Amino acid sequence: MSEPERFDVTIPSETAAGQAIQERIIGLLESRSYPDRDVFGVRLALEEAIVNAIKHGNGFDPDKSVQISCEVDDERVLVIIEDQGEGFDPEDVPDPTAEENLERPSGRGIMLMRAFMTSVEYSPGGNRVRLMKVRGNGSDDED
Repeated sequence: MSEPERFDVTIPSETAAGQAIQERIIGLLESRSYPDRDVFGVRLALEEAIVNAIKHGNGFDPDKSVQISCEVDDERVLVIIEDQGEGFDPEDVPDPTAEENLERPSGRGIMLMRAFMTSVEYSPGGNRVRLMKVRGNGSDDED
């Protein structure tokens, strides 16, 4: 097993900066030959979490930043994303699969992150999310 790769970075509240970090993390997964299904899921979850931090957490405020910590090894990827916003309670986000919410855009990102990651945990203040994905078995035919 090779050594884990870790980094911490602070980015401005700009989606282009978030995209660059997302690609850096995806590159780490690809260099360790993570299954395509895992790479897809992590990419989607990262995009949702980073955009949420920039857009909803920091409100695109140029005076605020997003802190991202990442650790990738051969078995799992762990990413912690923290914004400088007021936070939120994930339990207050409406269920996007409920009949009355099907045409509302809110809540889908959280649902997708939970579907694709092994665990998604929010800090009590709601301005930090911990995303963890345990490496799959390599089969892209899983249900």
